[in-house]
Amino acid sequence: MEIKGKSALVVGGASGMARATAEVLVAEGARVALLDLPSSKGEEAAAALGAGTRFFPCDVTDFEGTEDAIARACDALGALHFSVNTAGGGIAKRTLAKEGPHPLDAFRRVIDLNLIASFNVARLSASRMSRNEPDANGERGVILMTASIAAFEGQIGQVAYTAAKAGIAGMTFTMARDLGSLGIRVMTIAPSLFHTGLTRGIPPAMEETLTKDAAFPKRMGRPEEYARMARAIFENPMLNGSTIRLDGGQRFAPK
Repeated sequence: MEIKGKSALVVGGASGMARATAEVLVAEGARVALLDLPSSKGEEAAAALGAGTRFFPCDVTDFEGTEDAIARACDALGALHFSVNTAGGGIAKRTLAKEGPHPLDAFRRVIDLNLIASFNVARLSASRMSRNEPDANGERGVILMTASIAAFEGQIGQVAYTAAKAGIAGMTFTMARDLGSLGIRVMTIAPSLFHTGLTRGIPPAMEETLTKDAAFPKRMGRPEEYARMARAIFENPMLNGSTIRLDGGQRFAPK
């Protein structure tokens, strides 16, 4: 699908991989709405992007609030063709530790933040995209979710995060089948360690240790590399129903 003249919803767009994706979309002539936490620098990000970019405060674990924010954002955009969601996070807790079994509430919070919120954004985006007139190729929109290579080889203490991200990867193909008759594609990117969030600005020596098992390049990913992959997904109609590892050949060690 051609990016120019289209409308995009970028969840987590105040920083990191989502903001880099928003920058690419704006540069290619798309209209963009950013969603992120009220405490984020979303207003500053929208102002920096320009081109009429607007920010809509949203906590993705507030599912009703997310529905309202997406509705307002899509109304402001006038339509929705691309949906990108990078919001997520995890905790470090083993299934069984010295203090006892993994707390269920903590497990649920990670599932809510990553898996349930991703599905919520996707289902609401699909509803909006279904209203579009199909383009010359029969496309109405593209939904892009974000997993992690932890979905495939999670480390010790990542059981909740692994379950959540594996769920995102697992539902990608089925969702693509669900939405195929509408001309809506669904893809997921599974990054390795990227310079975002808690890992942004870590010392070079620590980065070298964390990425020593990568094939090449032996470094953390950069937000713009996620954005380049997102652009390729949006523009290539044959990319559908798959999870793409974006990891430089990295395989997480047990810990």
